[in-house]
Amino acid sequence: MMLTMTLQIEFTPEIIGTLNYERYHHPVPLVQRRMWALWLKSNHLPHGLIAQLVGVTENTIRDYFQLFVEGGIEKLKEVDFYQPESALLEHTTSLEGYFRDHPPATIKEAQSKIETLTGIQRSETQVAEFLKKNFISVVAKSA
Repeated sequence: MMLTMTLQIEFTPEIIGTLNYERYHHPVPLVQRRMWALWLKSNHLPHGLIAQLVGVTENTIRDYFQLFVEGGIEKLKEVDFYQPESALLEHTTSLEGYFRDHPPATIKEAQSKIETLTGIQRSETQVAEFLKKNFISVVAKSA
């Protein structure tokens, strides 16, 4: 037999207003979902229905509620997406200097030179993205 407990959270009119606003206007969809879930909770809907309306599991709903209990609205706004950093980032300055003095004619040439200079092997697509994102305003054509 599973025992479920309903988490009791007190909502002030100010908190309800903020939840209502942020569920539509926050720029991150995950945060909007969290705000919506808490706004529905403030309207005394059952957890199962909140989960169904928001489109997540009941466990996720409980996680949202726990975040709110731990840190209020600000905790709901925290987003920690994993964003791996490229090993090439530590070579940005030296590569930028090299490519400014020796612009590559093709991405394939840039790919080869990056591997020679850094020992790091990347696909043509990854090299093109790295160059475009970090310092090269004119991206060479692929060979």
